[in-house]
Amino acid sequence: MSTIAETAPRGQTRRRMRVDGWRWAGRIFLVFMLLYTALPMIWMLITSIKSGFAAMQFPPQWWPDQPTLASYQKLLDPQNSVGQDFLRFFWNSLFVSTVTTILSVIVAVPAAYAFSRFSFPGRNFLFFAVLLRNMFPAVIFLVPLFILMRVLGLVNTHGSLILTYLTFGLPLAIWLLKGFYDNIPVQLEQAARIDGATRFQAFIMIVMPLSTPGIIATAIYSFIGAWNEYIYAYTFLSKNDQLTLPVGIQRFFSENTTDFPGLMAASFMMSVPVVVLFLVLQRYFVRALTEGAVKH
Repeated sequence: MSTIAETAPRGQTRRRMRVDGWRWAGRIFLVFMLLYTALPMIWMLITSIKSGFAAMQFPPQWWPDQPTLASYQKLLDPQNSVGQDFLRFFWNSLFVSTVTTILSVIVAVPAAYAFSRFSFPGRNFLFFAVLLRNMFPAVIFLVPLFILMRVLGLVNTHGSLILTYLTFGLPLAIWLLKGFYDNIPVQLEQAARIDGATRFQAFIMIVMPLSTPGIIATAIYSFIGAWNEYIYAYTFLSKNDQLTLPVGIQRFFSENTTDFPGLMAASFMMSVPVVVLFLVLQRYFVRALTEGAVKH
């Protein structure tokens, strides 16, 4: 009896040590991933407050002797040409991303609800056909879409980008929302119907409030995708007053020299809206991904 009693605590101790070992390994991995993602942003910020000469020094100067905000002042000053262009590019990106996000939510919400609640011939085939586009890289559609936009007269307009971003963003948006709607009990809508509500009223009053995290996650995904997109913006737009930020910051590159502090300042300011948006709404995004992935 005493041997068995002594063996049990030893086994529990070994299991606890294994669990603690995996836990510490997970913590170390998270710290490594945090550094991996944060260091480029930190270096970008440090370079943006250097002078042009300090940014080109080798070996690199980890912290400038004389930090300066001249690059940010130049970007935000509407009196000089660089500031005017940067603010215009920023507004263009904000306009395209916002309109794309609004239209994505307007289209994805009823489409995902229809796939989740209604049975109709070819539903599964149509749903997976919607996702089929994600199997191919974006560059495959570049030339056909450019020809289509030229025929429609949308080249050098923001409409070409909005239509393209909707085409590529809607499949995943519909997939995210469908998984979320699948986990909302149908009995809630049936109870509302029994109380006299129409299907549309039940959808607005019952389903929409419960699906708020999924809708917010869809909006975040659509906004980030449109905000960061480069290939189609570079192909469809050539007029300076129509360019978005990913394409517009190329102005800091020239044949003879590159304004690295200005480039890093513009890149840092371009990343700020996305980071702030995600930090503010991340709990909705995580909740939508987890609830949409598990069938209750």
